Amino acid sequence: MEVAYDAGVRVPGAELWLDPYGVKPFAFVSHAHSDHLRAHGVVFASEATAALARERLGKRARSRYTTLAFGCEARLGDVGLEGPGQDWRVKLLPAGHILGSAMLRVEGDRGSLLYTGDFKLREGRAAERCRPERADVLVMETTFGLPRYAMPPSAEVEERIVTFCRDALEESEVPVLFAYSLGKAQEIMALLGTAGLPLMLHEAVASMARVYENCGMRLPPWRQCDGGKLDGHVVICPPGSEGAPAPEGVVKTRTAAVTGWAMDPGAVYRYGCDAVFPLTDHADYPDLLRMVELVGPKKVFTVHGFAVEFASDLRARGVEAWALGRENQLEMREIVAGL
Repeated sequence: MEVAYDAGVRVPGAELWLDPYGVKPFAFVSHAHSDHLRAHGVVFASEATAALARERLGKRARSRYTTLAFGCEARLGDVGLEGPGQDWRVKLLPAGHILGSAMLRVEGDRGSLLYTGDFKLREGRAAERCRPERADVLVMETTFGLPRYAMPPSAEVEERIVTFCRDALEESEVPVLFAYSLGKAQEIMALLGTAGLPLMLHEAVASMARVYENCGMRLPPWRQCDGGKLDGHVVICPPGSEGAPAPEGVVKTRTAAVTGWAMDPGAVYRYGCDAVFPLTDHADYPDLLRMVELVGPKKVFTVHGFAVEFASDLRARGVEAWALGRENQLEMREIVAGL
């Protein structure tokens, strides 16, 4: 079993592509964020990812989707792969990133591999809980792969978000939270729903919320923004809508960005908001280390974010680790051949 990197991860013995950037005949797609969606011939994914992808792509959704329930084992040939490797056994495991996000475990005669895609270990409010399994090789995302990205306790951040919204409403202002329309927005909805706060959603957020509900995820009551008055509601919008004109009747808004990058110095000024809250759908640095412990791999390959730095940290801890497609690629080729 080999691992290669070409703007995505490929297991060449089976032409099994994992979250590839280019269009492929057969590809595993870990979740439905737009940077992972392509018009592959066959898309292997979880059931919720397939539903979210169809909604996001609309008429552009030309792929044939093949799905597998979490925890069920199948052969690659059973889920659409033809040719070498079709007898390898595969299993989807919840990744905890967003609804339907999946890790892929592959096992063949020469060993096993776990590919995480984006993941988080902390238990979220609007996603399945991450459930990794042991494997010989771990290919993991490292978005927050520096020690400075150790997030504060989620309960503390959530309390600050609720207080921010309540304070704004008590002062006759409209609290506006900027968060990704898929995943983070539904996490915030679930949080604010438990606090009894009324919600209004940008149309992009509302579109994803409907799919969540169709997939069986219970969300609190909400209304879609219709251009009218928003007074008395918390408004959830996607990033990039900060510059939109205030709806008619809004006297004043109080804005906040909800993102793991709030840990960076000066984030409140970069996002141009009144506040920033470090709540993320990715594993922070301590949880990246914890994932390696849970999987217990012989080798680790890192992708995305601070991949080189995190792989170096793992080697210093006695774990054989290399960043795919980065500065250490020439060194890494020699060890890949032994997988």
